[in-house]
Amino acid sequence: MNRREFSALLPVLLAAPSLAPAQTASTQTPPAQAAPTPRPLTKLESGQFPPSAPHGPSSTGRTMQQYVLGLLPDDIRLEIHATVLAPGAPMEPINHHKHTEMWFVREGQVALMTAGVTRTLKPGDMGICCAGDVHSVGNASTTEPCSYLVLNVGPPE
Repeated sequence: MNRREFSALLPVLLAAPSLAPAQTASTQTPPAQAAPTPRPLTKLESGQFPPSAPHGPSSTGRTMQQYVLGLLPDDIRLEIHATVLAPGAPMEPINHHKHTEMWFVREGQVALMTAGVTRTLKPGDMGICCAGDVHSVGNASTTEPCSYLVLNVGPPE
């Protein structure tokens, strides 16, 4: 991704906290669903992107709402989703990707490990994990939920 492509994302980055209203952790268990079949990513067009219904495995205390998943011009993959973690939810498995991942904390405290260093992010903070770096994210609190908006940008995977 070059500077021009990244600068095209700056309005989304700056508006990200206002894109998703604050949520509280849900105590309802979503119905079990079969794993979705991966579909080819479609080209994104300018417009409005309302969130999907909350979904996720209740056993991990993690629910998500998808906003965007598709390809920007020049086949740059863009995904935006909101995540809510219940108090005490476990850290996600350590992982790495070909894309860069950004977290915008909306409520609570988020433990973000990037390249072996764990940081605690608070509401209004942003964390970034550059493509290829190992990372993991989880709720830093055992008593309060946390929520954050995630923006992934990079090559199609």
